[in-house]
Amino acid sequence: MSERVFDNERILVPIDGSDASERAFEYALNFPAESITLLTVIDPFDIDPLAPGLQSPSGRPGMPGYSPGWYEKVEQKAEALHDRKRERADDRDITVKSEVTYGSPARQIVKYTHEHEIEHIVLGRKGHDSITRALLGSVSELVVRRSSAIVTVIS
Repeated sequence: MSERVFDNERILVPIDGSDASERAFEYALNFPAESITLLTVIDPFDIDPLAPGLQSPSGRPGMPGYSPGWYEKVEQKAEALHDRKRERADDRDITVKSEVTYGSPARQIVKYTHEHEIEHIVLGRKGHDSITRALLGSVSELVVRRSSAIVTVIS
């Protein structure tokens, strides 16, 4: 990228530890961003839309009955991933924010973008999920179609 097109914008980079999300983060560092927000969406299963009040044994509405230790472990892994990215951005004097949430990745990305007035999303085309790989990156496709922000998809 030879010329900087965007000035001082808020960028969202959904990351899951996949190679594509790593490349998306590195790409986002090239922009003169006001801030980069790292978002990891943990999707333990597809939530049944007909049962929005479903209460699992863990006490989390709409979530499966995984143990509290399971949730703690995946949140810690996500936070460790975010910490590594934050260190990488420190050399560039970019503020890096961090968010971990649960649910459908595409929905949560679009929702976060809208609620936090994100101007640009940079995401990998394929995530960690093997099903996603078979579908051309279904999360990135849905985000491109549903988001009002500029979306850059990195292969």
